Amino acid sequence: MVDAAVAAERDAFERGQTVSINKAINAQEVAVKEKHARNILLEFGAHTFWAVVSRLPLSSNAVLCWKFCHVFHKLLRDGHPNVLKDSVRYKSELSDTSRMWGHLSEGYGQLCSIYLKLLRTKMEFHTKNPRFPGNLQMSDRQLDETGENDVNNFFQLTVEMFDYLECELNLFQTVFSSLDMSRSVSVTASGQCRLAPLIQVILDCSHLYDYTVKLLFKLHSCLPADTLQGHRDRFLEQFKKLKDLFYRSSNLQYFKRLIQIPQLPENPPNFLRASALSEHISPVVVIPVEASSPDSEPIMDLVEMETSSQKSLFDNKFDDLFGSSFSNDPFNFNSQNGMTKDDKDRLIEQLHREISTLKDELKNFKAESHRLVQQLKGRINELEAELAEQQHLKQQALDESDFLRTELDELKKRHEDTEKAQRSLTEIERKAQATEQRYTKLKEKYSELVQNHADLLRKNAEVTKQVTVARQVQGDVERDKKELEDSFQRLSEQAQRKTQEQVEVLEALRRELIVSKQELQTLRSTIESSTQVEAAHSTQLASLQLETATLNETVAQRDQQLTDLQAEVQQLKATLQREKEDSGKAVEELQSSLEERESNTQALQQQLLDKQFALLQCATREAEQMVQDALNRIEDPTHVSCTSSADYLLSRTSAASECVERLQEACTQYLSNQSDVSSLLSHVALFGHLVGDTIVQASATSHMAPMEAADMLLEACRQCGSEALCYLGTLKDKASLESANCAAVRNCLGRITAIGEDLRPKGLDIKQEELGDLVDKELAATAAAIEMAASRIEEMLSKSRAGDTGAKLEVNERILGSCTGLMQAIQVLVKASKDLQREIVESGRGAASPKEFYARNSRWTEGLISASKAVGWGATVLVDAADLVVQGKGKFEELMVCSHEIAASTAQLVAASKVKADKDSANLSKLQTASRGVNQATARVVATTKSGMSQIQETDSMDFSAITLTQIKRQEMDSQVRVLELENQLQKERQRLGELRKKHYELAGVAEGWDENGANLAP
Repeated sequence: MVDAAVAAERDAFERGQTVSINKAINAQEVAVKEKHARNILLEFGAHTFWAVVSRLPLSSNAVLCWKFCHVFHKLLRDGHPNVLKDSVRYKSELSDTSRMWGHLSEGYGQLCSIYLKLLRTKMEFHTKNPRFPGNLQMSDRQLDETGENDVNNFFQLTVEMFDYLECELNLFQTVFSSLDMSRSVSVTASGQCRLAPLIQVILDCSHLYDYTVKLLFKLHSCLPADTLQGHRDRFLEQFKKLKDLFYRSSNLQYFKRLIQIPQLPENPPNFLRASALSEHISPVVVIPVEASSPDSEPIMDLVEMETSSQKSLFDNKFDDLFGSSFSNDPFNFNSQNGMTKDDKDRLIEQLHREISTLKDELKNFKAESHRLVQQLKGRINELEAELAEQQHLKQQALDESDFLRTELDELKKRHEDTEKAQRSLTEIERKAQATEQRYTKLKEKYSELVQNHADLLRKNAEVTKQVTVARQVQGDVERDKKELEDSFQRLSEQAQRKTQEQVEVLEALRRELIVSKQELQTLRSTIESSTQVEAAHSTQLASLQLETATLNETVAQRDQQLTDLQAEVQQLKATLQREKEDSGKAVEELQSSLEERESNTQALQQQLLDKQFALLQCATREAEQMVQDALNRIEDPTHVSCTSSADYLLSRTSAASECVERLQEACTQYLSNQSDVSSLLSHVALFGHLVGDTIVQASATSHMAPMEAADMLLEACRQCGSEALCYLGTLKDKASLESANCAAVRNCLGRITAIGEDLRPKGLDIKQEELGDLVDKELAATAAAIEMAASRIEEMLSKSRAGDTGAKLEVNERILGSCTGLMQAIQVLVKASKDLQREIVESGRGAASPKEFYARNSRWTEGLISASKAVGWGATVLVDAADLVVQGKGKFEELMVCSHEIAASTAQLVAASKVKADKDSANLSKLQTASRGVNQATARVVATTKSGMSQIQETDSMDFSAITLTQIKRQEMDSQVRVLELENQLQKERQRLGELRKKHYELAGVAEGWDENGANLAP
């Protein structure tokens, strides 16, 4: 029976829930009634809700979907915690519905899409942060516990709150933009349908804004301000939007009777100032009780119930007077106590009068009851608002207490930092003593200064660093002292101000408690006059009394906390005074120690400067020895066999000239700051080495030069060496160091460079500015020659197919086909060479033009031109030889020789291009691949030529069947003579080939500027 009763009760509850859900979520464009929403919140979960909603056409009716979003939002906020667990599985359906409605750009479709995204974001936020309830109401302690004392968690939580608040503001703005503000839309049913869900949005926004401000203050106390620049920018943007939306909402008539919307401050909080947290006031949204029950149906139900009860009471009285049989037989008047008709009429009239009197009394009773109910509701409203304000004041007092505790912790931390600074001062003194010991050791090792100069420089750097650290520590101590004094003054003022404010707040709370008690007494007397209303609101009065008792306890606790804080402030004052005295003594001792260290440091610096100049003198002597050694090698007879080129000499003089410029700059820098001699030391050594190398290379180059030029070059070398020795001599003396000038050495190097330029070999008889154009012309001419050769081969192949048959046609096709493949391979090679040439010019010319690059590298350019000409000439000769072979007038050997010549020319072109190319260049890889293709095509031409030659010789086989023995003997002798003649001709031809190659090398050498003996020609 019990199970059946429970099941029946559950079924009745589910039916009631279904009716409430269907009434709340319908297609009528009116706001959702609050009583239906309250009935839906009674379920311990959302199973029934989703079971009913799943049957509704949410994807086809925008108004229906909008009201579903409103009810579901209220269910997530104010419903049972199991609502979130039961609704997570429907997130994908909400996303699909949101995307579907997002295709509409206006009306309820766009609103539904944004609202569904907000609901999904709210579900994800509460799933990731289960500590937050659906209505987002938390204390500061609970908010701190959500981060688990990890700044990364607070950072991530702030980002998620920004995203959550962004969705809320997006819905807020979209709803306002969809309304026509030119007329009073808040009093229309359609306008109220759109504005009703914004009550939930306002409640969420107020909490999110408050928590975001507190989290940002906490993050700024743990992280640098630059790291949180993005958070501050995003908060500022959302602050402006939320402030504007709260202001616009508070001016709408619809919201004025339903909700009290707070106003945000004029300026956003300054997170860079930690004390600004105490100025932050949490926004509180107040919802009056009558707003939560805007319709009067419950009261009307009460009146109807009372009317029905009165009617039943009158019926019972009527039955008692006239008997129950009157209602059963109304026409039997003679059987009713024997009354006559006149008596009955009088009685009926009397009863009518009594009924009318009772109706008047009942009406008056109803009006009085309704008035009392309204008064009680208004009074409860006021008390709840006062209670909320008192709770807010209590929360502010707790926040101020936490802030004061935080300030105390910071002061304790600064005290610890001061102790650490004192310990670091002791450590610095110990290091200074160690420095003095090291300095004593340096005096003993002065004889080993030349070998150990690097150690001396490092130790000097350590001393300088320690002095700098000591000065920084002194500055930090003074700065900490000022900060302690400022923080103490600030804390004292804040403590006095907070104490005064808390005393005033407590006095105001006591006065309000007295007034509340008087009003409660008056309310009790009023409630006693209406027993029915007292039964309905007795629970609310009990809760108010409990809150009042709790508030009294809180006031007592606040008094006790205030006393404790005052005691802590007094203790802190005494501690700060002691710290101030100790810091003053420590600063005086540190000042005297620093003065002593500065005097020692100055003495060390002067000794270091003397030792550095001694090092400079040692380096100068080494450089003089290098130059003198180079001058001695000029006069050494064994040096006569050493030779060098003018190009290498120019590279050495260029490096020596650059070193002279850098040495002059290093000398100037040393004169301006004599504490750093490292740069001058390195440049002096490099100067001696490069000048000596230049003298040696110039002497070696003079051995290959004409007599007159050689004498001039040797004289310039001797003069350069003497000037370099003179310049190095001025660097060894402090008196002459400032007047040291290397202009004479620079002029001597310029003379050597001019002579080297005259000794450079001559190139082609072409102006250097024309080399760039000539390279492009030769490459273009080579490409054109190859294309012409390929077209001629095609023509020859066509003629051969038209005029030849049999083995001759087969041989001609194979030879011409292999030649065609060779021409194609050469075309690929020339194209790759052009690409590589363009890359070399672009990477090597810098800011100069391509023509200037070619002129600067004239010899390499001339080699490239020569290789291009050779490739084009070889292709032309190959085509001519193939034409003669096809016609039967040429020789197969000419084809093979031309193929080998083309292979050699392409190898020369690849080598010329490879000289200045980057080894990792992709174009160089393509050129090498094309070169291998040309070699393979050349090999195919040679193989095809040999095969064709053997095939033709086989067709021309000799027939000795008709020759006699005597004739055979005669032909054999003739053949032997022919063999001897051919061998003699072969030997002579080989000698001729050798002479031709020798002459070719001689002509090429003359073109490069060398005489017959290999010596460099004078210009």
